[in-house]
Amino acid sequence: MSKYKVNLKINNIAVSVDEGTTILEAARQLNFTIPTLCQHDDLCVAGNCRVCVVEQKGARLLPASCATPVSEGMEIQTNSLKVRQARKHIVELLLAEHNADCTKCFKSGYCELQDISNDYRIGDHIFLDLVKEKDKERDISSPSIEKDDSKCIRCQRCVRTCDSMQYVSALAVTHKGNNMRISTFMDKPMNDVVCTNCGQCINRCPTAALTERNYIDEVFDVIYDPNKFVVVQTAPATRVAIGEEFGMEPGSRVTGKMVAALRRLGFDKVLDTDFTADLTIMEEGTELLTRLKEALVDGKEVALPMLTSCSPGWIKFQEHMYPDLLDNLSTCKSPQQMFGPLAKTYYAEKINKNPADMVVVSIMPCTAKKFEAERPEMRGSGYKDVDYVLTTRELGRMIHQAGIEFEKLEDEKYDSILGESTGAAVIFGSTGGVMEAALRTAYEIVTGKEVPFTNINIKPVRGMEGVKEASVKIKDAKPEWSFLEGVDVNVAIAHGLVNAKILMDKIKSGEANYHFIEIMACPGGCIGGGGQPMPTNMEIRKKRAAGIYEEDEAMVLRKSHENAEVTEIYKSFLHEPLGHKSHDLLHTHYTPRKRQ
Repeated sequence: MSKYKVNLKINNIAVSVDEGTTILEAARQLNFTIPTLCQHDDLCVAGNCRVCVVEQKGARLLPASCATPVSEGMEIQTNSLKVRQARKHIVELLLAEHNADCTKCFKSGYCELQDISNDYRIGDHIFLDLVKEKDKERDISSPSIEKDDSKCIRCQRCVRTCDSMQYVSALAVTHKGNNMRISTFMDKPMNDVVCTNCGQCINRCPTAALTERNYIDEVFDVIYDPNKFVVVQTAPATRVAIGEEFGMEPGSRVTGKMVAALRRLGFDKVLDTDFTADLTIMEEGTELLTRLKEALVDGKEVALPMLTSCSPGWIKFQEHMYPDLLDNLSTCKSPQQMFGPLAKTYYAEKINKNPADMVVVSIMPCTAKKFEAERPEMRGSGYKDVDYVLTTRELGRMIHQAGIEFEKLEDEKYDSILGESTGAAVIFGSTGGVMEAALRTAYEIVTGKEVPFTNINIKPVRGMEGVKEASVKIKDAKPEWSFLEGVDVNVAIAHGLVNAKILMDKIKSGEANYHFIEIMACPGGCIGGGGQPMPTNMEIRKKRAAGIYEEDEAMVLRKSHENAEVTEIYKSFLHEPLGHKSHDLLHTHYTPRKRQ
């Protein structure tokens, strides 16, 4: 924080703020809201949309408040006649180039341009409608993201997100003047470029120019079909976010209400992705220990550090950007994709259902999960493992459509067999959670003792820093793990693909001295996923993370190897981690991809 203070007046009210503060930020301190469309707390300053213009005494032009730092003695008016007229004309110009079919738009009610238009009560258009019919063609090539140029206001939030936050640059500004637009490399369809499907562009798009592919109607159709047995699984991060769709505080723990709502929607069984998150720890932890043994005892050349494989956006990023390091990835499928084949084999047999009649639906915080479910290798059961993926937002819409009063629901529990979980699985929803869950189990397998942190909370791997590092020393290892005695197991965590690049470059250069690395594509991990309720920013991500850790603390069991249903599935079906059946159903391979 700057030690220098700047004194100014906003709407004739004196205020003293830190040097470097923008007019927009200073106005917020006085509880004045200045509308903006290109500004976002997660992104760098752009000043593109000009909706945030204000009047500065003595200045000829109206400065953009988001991009103008305060200065001593400045006098600002945020709602003068000149400002109101300019702002209204700017919004009208945006609407002239916007396909304003608001009543049937997927983002109606959540659109920032719609909100500003409502505030200014834009009525008769004074500018020509510049939207051509050809501009209304949507790009639906991607299973995850829908792109509609007729709704784009060229604020460039998506471009800055894809470039500076995710280091992907699938979207860019092309052409000039009134032909300027947001496009892809060589104007290729979204599915044919280096897009990781992470959906972070969707979360920051102020209109419906970018949205998730919507599968609500398809899911309702299979629910209504009496010949289909429809099971649903819910990801850890959904339970601390779905409440926001109904006006609840971010981070509200509504697991029981979510389960109740899903039953009322008509799903035949409501099960938990957390079960296969616990299973992931057993498979992934065993894989890590096996690699360490091969390296330290057998002297084999083994791909270390091992990288987590839970985040499909991260997987596709590596396939494009670091294909030479694919062997470092764990071969474990994500918890979503482990659930699918188990539902259509083990679970189907348990409940005496024909897997051909089963439909598996996922509720995920992630748009990349839609892409992951479509990967051709995800057919371990002999059928498509996961049939439909809905985002947290899509579930919220389904509940609204069904007229279910979410806030008034009594808590209900998940169904059994694939419904039991532990706190270790819950924390998969936040950055560092997979690492913490793995360390809780791996340390206890090796030593027979709990990991040496307070109440098994491994605080060094938690938090919103882009890259985190930690080390755990192995003490009193069991005889079969004696080769790890005294070893400092070094781990690292990154969230957001620009931070993933930092760690991957260290591995390539030989600087990395890690054994295990967790990477999540989205800021904050799954709690900040591309399918989570909007808006999302650092403050909201922290509240959701707090909810995740509160849920973990409240669980009876907090270590994956203590899950009785996991123990049973190994005893009666899978037999052992990394065994033959586990390999067929729960593990996968990866595909090197071109950068363009």
